[in-house]
Amino acid sequence: MKRSYVLIVLVLIILLMSFAVVIQARKEPEMDTVRPPAVAGKFYSESPVILKAAITGFLEDADPVATLKPLALILPHAGYIYSGQIAADGYNQARSHSYDTVVILGTNHTTPHFNKIALYPGDGFATPLGTARVDRTIVEALKAASPDCFLTSAPHRDEHSVEVQVPFIQVVFPKAKIVPVIIGTPDAHLCERFGQALGKVLKGKNALIVASSDLSHYPSYGDAVAVDLPLLAAIASLDLQLVQETIKALMNKGIANLHTVACGEGPILTAMAAAKVMGARAGKVVSYANSGDIAIGDRSRVVGYGAVAMTVDVPHPSAVVKPISGTAGELQPGDKKALLALARKTITRYLTTETVPLARGFSPAVQEFRGVFVTLKKFGNLRGCIGRLIPEAPLGQLVGAMAIQSALNDTRFRPVTIDEVKDIEIELSVLTPMKSVPSAEDIVVGRDGVLLQKGRAGAVFLPQVATEQGWSREEMLDQLCMKAGLAKGSWRTGAEFQTFQAIVFHESEFK
Repeated sequence: MKRSYVLIVLVLIILLMSFAVVIQARKEPEMDTVRPPAVAGKFYSESPVILKAAITGFLEDADPVATLKPLALILPHAGYIYSGQIAADGYNQARSHSYDTVVILGTNHTTPHFNKIALYPGDGFATPLGTARVDRTIVEALKAASPDCFLTSAPHRDEHSVEVQVPFIQVVFPKAKIVPVIIGTPDAHLCERFGQALGKVLKGKNALIVASSDLSHYPSYGDAVAVDLPLLAAIASLDLQLVQETIKALMNKGIANLHTVACGEGPILTAMAAAKVMGARAGKVVSYANSGDIAIGDRSRVVGYGAVAMTVDVPHPSAVVKPISGTAGELQPGDKKALLALARKTITRYLTTETVPLARGFSPAVQEFRGVFVTLKKFGNLRGCIGRLIPEAPLGQLVGAMAIQSALNDTRFRPVTIDEVKDIEIELSVLTPMKSVPSAEDIVVGRDGVLLQKGRAGAVFLPQVATEQGWSREEMLDQLCMKAGLAKGSWRTGAEFQTFQAIVFHESEFK
């Protein structure tokens, strides 16, 4: 009897809780709510000044317009330092137009058991740039048009895929309202049904759809490129079945560490279905990169990012970004000037916007894998110098990476501040491959950089160091031993030497 009483009480509690949830869900759409930012300070800066400067910088560097007025965009949703430039490339396709409403289709990272469509029931999304107001009229129209839609804030509460699009929209389309939507599952039938309903609601209106999706997750750089480009081409075809077949085929290739090829598959399929109803006839791949292309990126484990635009008419050909003149293996004056500018821009952008520029548009010579050292001097005095003898990335990307390291992580100096940047001159030393030499007598002062190794100790000097200091070969090797933590003269027995040459150039040459 006692057990039955307990069970009855438990059932009543569950019923009361369910009733409370239903009542709350019914009340929720009527609430005057503004969702606070969940990933400010993580995916993008929580400072409005820094955030706007970052977005403005990305837009200034954006790829040229290659499409007519887009109806829908596929854009990435990672941290801005990684994917912000690709997002800006996409937004730039629509930047010269105005939209009344931007529908943001996010994927479901946070609510695993929600498998429908979540329309945000509140009044706005807050970011450090202010509050983007929700277009409640479109929300109500979607709720009426699709039985798959639910007015619920739960899937939106901690979800970043919608949120990271909002600051870009606030800068690019400051007068537009937003419609935040979470696609609960990438079920093809659900996405197509809701996409068609969305297209019917938006058709004839001045609206843009943004589908928020990154591409491959965690393969190596080369594998990511091999996976991401075919998927982007499939998306641009506007063929939903082709996209699904491409995703399945790519996932079945057995590529190491490939967890997914599209973490926003649902938003992608939904946007394609909606855009076709709205009259889209063509898609255009605007740009592509992955996290391994970024100055701070790791090419062994990357995430892919792409921008695709969908338009009513066939897009005109992309504007050709002409590379700086030069051939592989040969750095021309234009290459040198561009590399120095990239180094300065990378340091400045990192210190002012917490982002870095994407190294692109360079000549074949700058795309080669070559070692490089970035040297910073303030009023003629060394302020930082870090480099890589063995390159793990193309020269342009490595210059950006070493510029940040030299400015912030040379342990001999305190980090460079933004106020100092104007007083610093940047010097680049682009290296030839290293080769072993039999003895110290084979080292030529002024021509050769030297890597000395003895046991576990080692140190390196660039070719210009001995000349600048007025050292003889013996003096240079003594200093190199001391830099390695060895006693003077240790180089005379048991040491191994590798030499290299450097193409050295600095900013004052181009002033």
